[in-house]
Parts: sequence; C-alpha cells; structure tokens
Amino acid sequence: MTASTSVSLPPGPPLLDMQGIQKAFAGVRALDNASLSVGTGEVHALIGQNGAGKSTLIKVLTGAYRRDGGTITFAEESVEFASPLAAQQGGIATIYQEVNLVPLRTVAENIFLGREPKKWGLIQWRSMNAQAVRLLSELGISIDVTQPLGVYSTAVQQMVALARAASIRARLLIMDEPTSSLNEREVATLFDVIRGLKSRGVSVIFVSHRLDELYAVCDRITVMRDGRTVYAGDMADITRLQLVEQMLGRSVRSEGAQTGFVRGQGSGNGTMLLSAQNIVRGTRLQGASVEVGAGEVVGLAGLLGSGRSELARIIFGADQPDSGSVQLGGHSAALRSPADAIRAGLGFCSEDRKAEGIVPELSVRENLTLALLPRLARAGVVDTARQAEIVDQFIARLGIKTSDPEQPIRELSGGNQQKVLLARWLAMNPRLLILDEPTRGIDVGAKAEIQHLIGELAAGGLGVLMISSELEELIEGCHRVSVLRDGKTVVQLSGEQISEAQLLHAMAQGSAQDSVDTALTAAGTGA
Repeated sequence: MTASTSVSLPPGPPLLDMQGIQKAFAGVRALDNASLSVGTGEVHALIGQNGAGKSTLIKVLTGAYRRDGGTITFAEESVEFASPLAAQQGGIATIYQEVNLVPLRTVAENIFLGREPKKWGLIQWRSMNAQAVRLLSELGISIDVTQPLGVYSTAVQQMVALARAASIRARLLIMDEPTSSLNEREVATLFDVIRGLKSRGVSVIFVSHRLDELYAVCDRITVMRDGRTVYAGDMADITRLQLVEQMLGRSVRSEGAQTGFVRGQGSGNGTMLLSAQNIVRGTRLQGASVEVGAGEVVGLAGLLGSGRSELARIIFGADQPDSGSVQLGGHSAALRSPADAIRAGLGFCSEDRKAEGIVPELSVRENLTLALLPRLARAGVVDTARQAEIVDQFIARLGIKTSDPEQPIRELSGGNQQKVLLARWLAMNPRLLILDEPTRGIDVGAKAEIQHLIGELAAGGLGVLMISSELEELIEGCHRVSVLRDGKTVVQLSGEQISEAQLLHAMAQGSAQDSVDTALTAAGTGA
C-alpha cells in the first residue's frame, strides 16, 4: 500500500502542516516520518488501528510530547507548543474520548475552568452561568448549569466538553472519538455543530473508528499505520473497502461481510445454559427476558437506556432483581454477587473497560490472571510457573500485542486491552460469557479479530450473550437476538429473521408486527 499523492486541499496554505514527524519511546519508534495537513475550514478524519500513532501524533501537536524530528506549521508559523495549555492558548482545543472534567464542579465552572470571567478579582457567577447556558443551547442541550457535572450522564458530560472547547474560540478543534457516548439524536446535533464550525472557518480533526461517521461529516482523511502516514486524500476518492485495506495493510477479499463474524458459526446442541425470564428492577427493567444455549451467540439489542446493561448486571449477580427468575443449566440460580456468578461458570466483560475492567497500573500478567488467582494459589502462595504458562498461552492464542507480560496494561492499545480482558475470563473456562459492547472504541483490525474469536468460542460450545449497538454485529454474528425497549423484551429474532429492518422496527415500535398493525389501523381509519 502506498500513500496517496493526489490530495485536494482547500484554497490557500493549510492551517496545519506536520511533516516528517519522528517520535520514539525507550528506543521503540512510535512515529516514523508521519505527516498531517489540514486546510482552513475543513473537517479532516484521522484514522488507523490502535497503536498506529494517531494519539501520539496529536500529543506531539498539542505539546504533551516533544517531537524527535520533523516540522509543525500552524497558521503559517513554525510552532512547538511546550504544553497542551500553550496549544490551547495558541488556538488548538482538544476533546478526548474519556471526558477530562471535574465532576464535583458545576457545569458552568467546568466550561470556564481556568478562564472564569472576573471583575475586581471576583468571579462573575451570573455572567458565567448565562454564557454556559448560551453555549449549551447552541449544542441543543438544556440543563441546569449550576448543578455538579457528575449528576449528568456521560453523554451530557461529552457535550459539556464540546461546549468548553467551543468557548475557547479555537481555530483548530481536535475531537477524539466524540460520539462514543452519544445517542443517534446527539450525534446528529454534534454533526450540525461541526458543520457550523466549518462554515465559520474553524478546522476539525475528527478521530473515529466509525466509518459511516467519517463519510457523513469529513472532507478529507489521513490514514496511519505502524507510526507512518500511509494514505491522505479526499473522502470521496476512497471506498470503505479501500479504507479498511489501507488501515490493515492487506487486501480484504470480499465487501460482503461488514464484520469479522461468519454467519452460521456455532455448535448449538440444545442445552440451555441461561434462561432469564420477566426480570423487573425499578423503572429500568420492566419484564426483560433472554435465553442462551450452548454454542450460541445471542445478541441483546436496544436503544440507549433500553435496559441491556442492566439485564446483564443482574444475570451476573452484580445487581438484584425485584422480581423474575434466572436459571442456569435448567436450575434456579440465586446469584447474590459476581463471585457467585464466577463460581457458576459465568464471565462478564463490562462496557467500560477502563473503569470496570482493567487495573491500569498492574501488568498484563496480573490483569489476565486476576480472576484466576484463587485457583493458582495454595496456602496463599501463587504458583508463578503455572501463572506464566497460562499467560503465555493466552497471549499467543488471542494475538495480544505486548512487549512483555510484565508491561503495564495501560500502555497497550484499546484493542489489546480488550483481548486481555477476554483472556481473563477464558482462563476461567466459563460456560457462559457476557460481553457488553466488546468492540466499542477499538480499531477495525482488532474488532474483526475479536469478532472472529467470539465465533470460534461459540463453535467450541461456549454460550455468548453479546450486547452491541452496531446492527452489523448483531445481524452477522448472532444466532438469535432479543430486542429490549423501555426495559422490556419486545421481540426475539433468529436466523434469517435478524435483519436491519426488523431490528429497527422492534427498537422504535415495540415489534416489527406492531408497526404493520399500526399502519393497517391508520389506513383503515383514514388517519
């Protein structure tokens, strides 16, 4: 694969031009002659697999890292920002995937943190709150800006971070996975905001793993692989298949499959591993049900707030239902804690791997064997030889890219962190594995590998309950799908019934048949 040389930039010199950027850590080259050019008033996609060098390139630009070589020109001036604050003061604002704000401070305080409007040394609270309300209203958000930020959802916090960046009046806005916590309506609002920024001459670097988003909002694209820029060109000049090929560095044989799943994988033998029926908990679950057999991948679909994660937590014993029943292997199961669930043969990869999965300061070895330690210890002493053997086995089996089992897991890419979490549970030899958004926020290559692994596990007889917001994953990867709406299971689909139309109807209307009945009723009454 060679880098594109046919790149149409907006008229005039680029706002940002990075050329020949070099950066190494402890002798390992993270950036190797990388480049990035962004025109004034353009939305520019920056993509690549985890570990490709995207984050490092952004940190070099914003002063978090000092480059080893190369040049950076911003607004026709050679620059080398000493810190992210210096970059912000120079006209570059960054919104990171993990919201980096202060939950105990008010919304308004977070927007103007360090830049509070003052008079005679005193903060002008009324003015600050009014400005915060105005900035959020431009984003379609109406909330009490005097409340602590922590009382609001992650999606709202993400929009507050955007409002903070907009308040800086930056010439270049860097957005790192800005839609990861937003629902469809909020994503549409964000894209409207981005287009508004573009119309005012503001440039945007848009980092996302969601290809549809790139084609919806971006003008040009830069692809990185192994620390190098391998492609730069117009979005209109590259197909999705070609884009994936550039990211992976190899040809994809067929455009038919959109994921790494292969329909039909699995070895269902009729053994029912899990049956959760009519689960009720508060207002979040109002009659949710799901069943998983041996060798099956069963999907849980639904819009944000439909109760998918809440149902998974109850199955795993993290929360207790108000009513309903859970059976494992045909027998009633009283799982009072995750420890009970683990003893019963369940594993659970939660949605937020950073907050609820990995222990950042521990090594790959320690994270991988965390759940297995009680089985590896005798009289309180861990069998380190057996531990090392298991770690080496799963690093090889899952293709975990790490320099050494003792490397801190926080230094791994998101996809490799997710593989370590999968290995943690596979080492327990579970009967049923619950996966909550197993491929969220990881690159296309790692996503395909994990999807293929899930199919292989099912083929080996493991039961998998998979929550996913990506319809393609559910359609191509699941034998059956249970759709939740407002905390209730509204339809269960299997085989060829699993289609985009059926899933969308069920999520929006309650069931595919409901929508037909509604249409017929409306036609009959002349409505």
